[in-house]
Amino acid sequence: MTDLHVVEARLEEAAEVLEMIHTAFGARQQLDPPSTALAETLTSVRAAIADHGGLLVRVDGVAAGALLFEADGSRLRLRRVGVDPRLQHRGVASALLGCAEEVAANQGYDTVCLTARAELPATCEFWRRRGYVETDRDDVWITFTKAMPVEVDVPTADDAHDLGARIGRLLGGGDLVLLSGDLGAGKTTLTQGIGAGLGVRGPITSPTFVISRVHPSLVGAAPLVHVDAYRLGGVAELDDLDLDTSLEGAVTVVEWGEGMAEPLAVDRLDVVIRRRHGDDADEADGRRVKITPVGARWVGVALRDAVHSVHVPGSR
Repeated sequence: MTDLHVVEARLEEAAEVLEMIHTAFGARQQLDPPSTALAETLTSVRAAIADHGGLLVRVDGVAAGALLFEADGSRLRLRRVGVDPRLQHRGVASALLGCAEEVAANQGYDTVCLTARAELPATCEFWRRRGYVETDRDDVWITFTKAMPVEVDVPTADDAHDLGARIGRLLGGGDLVLLSGDLGAGKTTLTQGIGAGLGVRGPITSPTFVISRVHPSLVGAAPLVHVDAYRLGGVAELDDLDLDTSLEGAVTVVEWGEGMAEPLAVDRLDVVIRRRHGDDADEADGRRVKITPVGARWVGVALRDAVHSVHVPGSR
């Protein structure tokens, strides 16, 4: 069994990081203009680690991949992402990226970005498959960006409603929100808040037996289409609702939509509500909400600011 570890790069490991950069980039095809990665030195790598940090992957104790971080406002930029060619297709790159995104989320960055070369289509496809979208192109350099998930505690139903309202104020026609979580987790309460943020006509109740309801706007904004997919038998029955015909002009919220409604739109918010556990959690009301933005629509949107302006005890 492979022993794969991703660790924070320390100054004393700068030589290993430098070796990984030279090994990975040196094995790539010749490009015009050539990559500047091979010009990295021990001094430059040490400075990068000291200023912003980095990650190092070891497989069975041997260095296998590395990257450097660069703070760029609300973005965490990945630099010199490289894997030893002899250890490709062993999950090294995916592990490296997953840990980098965890660092970004934990440190409060809104997005992760990096620059890739257009002449390396396999590399570009790697980033696209992992949810990164092209946000800029300068000659052969493509900037790929991914919005980071946001988590917040909502101790009471009122807090969940308030959180939904703040999310609702960010939404507009064509937006899709997928809600998932345990029975009674508060999906409908959050939807009621979204409706309040949109200024739609209520009341918003669980549509379990109606499957879907349309709530028109009272302020001339997009209507809210509220769907409960709990009793649907699968994607085919969801298609029968013809939701895609109203997606462009409405905000569509689908409860129990995980694993079923994702094909409705390239861009969406995936919202998972979980009951909190522990001595400091109110088992009746305490919830933790994770909001994962998907697609270019959410790059650059102040989602984290909106979520964390919900002033609740214990929220990060």
